[in-house]
Amino acid sequence: MKMLMNVPETVVADALRGMAAAHPELVVDVDNRVVVRRDAPVAGKVALVSGGGSGHEPLHGGYVGPGMLDAACPGEVFTSPVPDQMVRAAAAVDSGEGVLFVVKNYTGDVLNFQMAAELAEDEGVQVASVLVNDDVAVTDSLHTAGRRGTGATLFVEKIAGAAAEEGAPLDRVAALARRVVESSRSFGVALSACATPAKGGPMFDLPAGELELGVGIHGEPGRERRPMMTAREIADYAVDAVLADLNPRQPVLALVNGMGGTPLLELYGFGAEVHRVLGERGVPVARTLLGNYVTSLDMAGCSVTLCQADAELLRLWDAPVQTAALRWGR
Repeated sequence: MKMLMNVPETVVADALRGMAAAHPELVVDVDNRVVVRRDAPVAGKVALVSGGGSGHEPLHGGYVGPGMLDAACPGEVFTSPVPDQMVRAAAAVDSGEGVLFVVKNYTGDVLNFQMAAELAEDEGVQVASVLVNDDVAVTDSLHTAGRRGTGATLFVEKIAGAAAEEGAPLDRVAALARRVVESSRSFGVALSACATPAKGGPMFDLPAGELELGVGIHGEPGRERRPMMTAREIADYAVDAVLADLNPRQPVLALVNGMGGTPLLELYGFGAEVHRVLGERGVPVARTLLGNYVTSLDMAGCSVTLCQADAELLRLWDAPVQTAALRWGR
């Protein structure tokens, strides 16, 4: 498969060099693999740090900036960053008000962020953590004990980031982040396999004419494979899977997310079907975000994330944000 890269061994470093060139508002440490907002640490503000394997862009580096993350730690492709990166990031952004680690529920991320929290606290940094585990497709997977962390990560980083920007204390920011996790559920669908730079070809076998319902963002198996379905049928299946677990009693934030290889023409059509299903199920939609936000390299497919949002969560969602991949209100 053709890929726009030099060699697999430098693909992450090369991408970080490109990010630094495109976004001078960020401090990108290519050697140590840390992305930091240039004005950090911000006096009187709780700092948010997240990270994970590369290949899910714009997650997480694309969400560093006012209103979201203060720092992000990119690992190798589909590989957790190491504790040293996280400790370095926490030290760079801590203003003395504490640091919140936002952690997707994958075994490597969980273990490394736990170790980093202990090391950072040994250095005098107060750390709280929130675990994102929103994927309803499966209970356990190849890389996870419990539910996987997927699209709700964006909701957590945006809403908790807005609260931190307003000056909320660490315990309040962490409580809001956990409330977003509890209020959010996701479901993903793959139409094709993703190709990793190291392998140079498909990461898993998905025969022509079939799709994977409930796929993970690293290509982990989902609930079942079926012959190709229409956008209408996929939306019915995905939204019903989310609603069966979430049962929202309030309007929802809806993320209609591309997995990296789905054209916007298709994604907008799928988004229309998601809105149709929610309308038929009597679920009002407060806000919709549509595009490639939590990806899986070049996988063709989509995911749906819903977060039931009360007035406070909706206000924080609407609050100004200025990052490489998400910006409004400034």
